[in-house]
Amino acid sequence: MKNDNKKNNENNIKEIKGGICAAKGFFANGIYSGIKKKKTSKDLAIIYSDNLCNAAAVYTQNKVCGANIIVSKENLKNGKAKAIICNSGNANTCNKDGIEKAKAMCKSVAEYLKISEKDVAVASTGVIGVPLPIEPIIKNIKPLIDGAKNSAEASKNAAHAIMTTDTFIKEISFSFEIGGKIVKIGGIAKGSGMIHPNMATLLAFITTDANISQKLLQKALREDIKNTYNMISVDGDTSTNDMVVLLSNGEAQNPIIDKEGNNYKIFCKALNMVNTYLCKSMAKDGEGATKLIECEVINSKDIETARKISKSVISSNLLKAAIFGCDMNWGRIACAIGYTDCKFDINKVSINVSSKFGNMNVFEKGYGLKFDEKKALKILKEKEIKITVNMNAGKNKATAWGCDLTYDYVKINGSYRS
Repeated sequence: MKNDNKKNNENNIKEIKGGICAAKGFFANGIYSGIKKKKTSKDLAIIYSDNLCNAAAVYTQNKVCGANIIVSKENLKNGKAKAIICNSGNANTCNKDGIEKAKAMCKSVAEYLKISEKDVAVASTGVIGVPLPIEPIIKNIKPLIDGAKNSAEASKNAAHAIMTTDTFIKEISFSFEIGGKIVKIGGIAKGSGMIHPNMATLLAFITTDANISQKLLQKALREDIKNTYNMISVDGDTSTNDMVVLLSNGEAQNPIIDKEGNNYKIFCKALNMVNTYLCKSMAKDGEGATKLIECEVINSKDIETARKISKSVISSNLLKAAIFGCDMNWGRIACAIGYTDCKFDINKVSINVSSKFGNMNVFEKGYGLKFDEKKALKILKEKEIKITVNMNAGKNKATAWGCDLTYDYVKINGSYRS
């Protein structure tokens, strides 16, 4: 996927290599331990810092949550952490011994790194309701950590190890300057199905060497997810195990960011660039997806209206199916706008659909417009489709991301456990 944020001149934010190992002092690795059936698929990942980190996190709001969520919430409640352990292939959810096994994962990592088990976050992703085989995890903690490095390859290994039905790794990193010091931030994520977050995402792990207070780190993450992870949807299902963890170890040695001034704004911008890239990658990699759908609502009377309408459009299964079939059925866009609980004047609304091929106005002032079907087909045959909804009622805007709904989505989820 093309990244439009190669360089942000305003804050001198540059894309760099390294992922979660771009920042100083962070080590990572991913290996096959035996949880997944295929030995070629990595299924166990580690991320850790030499120094104790300030930690920020957000979690799924699904009332049926994984054991990893319960344990990580408890461990990170003091805002500190040094390591993240994650397995894929098994969600460790709705199992009687789930919490016991999640704690065992933390304890095993802590003992080998000689740290407190309370400084370890744990994540699991995969099939729900199947007992987690803990023995292969415990047995492989030593080779997992022994192989951890501060390198681009190590980040990719970890990114591979957290995948389930993903078809490619999601990884990005940036550098920027604060107080004359170079600061780096990077992230990895997994997510292909069960994506419809509410104050969380699938799994996303972000590391930075920025020197920033825990209070502002948590605020930056919590505010940014409103415009990133909460604005993506693949299938309308909120996972039981969704979580985002952000660690900062301060090794960049920049002047501490403990006030909401310009340095905080620069950090927030870089964090947003990481999260936006990861979100778009997850939406594009929706199970069975062939196209990324982006909906931007502009000139809204308030931000909440813009968010609700953009999210409604990209969540519409009827629209997603139409995009898959290259059918310029603008009525499904108008319908998705209309069934939100937002108050607006439809007679002021206009809709434009565009792609790399070109753009087309399809709706204006409450009515559909005549359009060239051949041009519409060419627009919708592209891999990335953008829908712009102009509310003509204010100055606020929001963007949401989703994907088309295909035959393969049903095939994948019709045999997920096999």
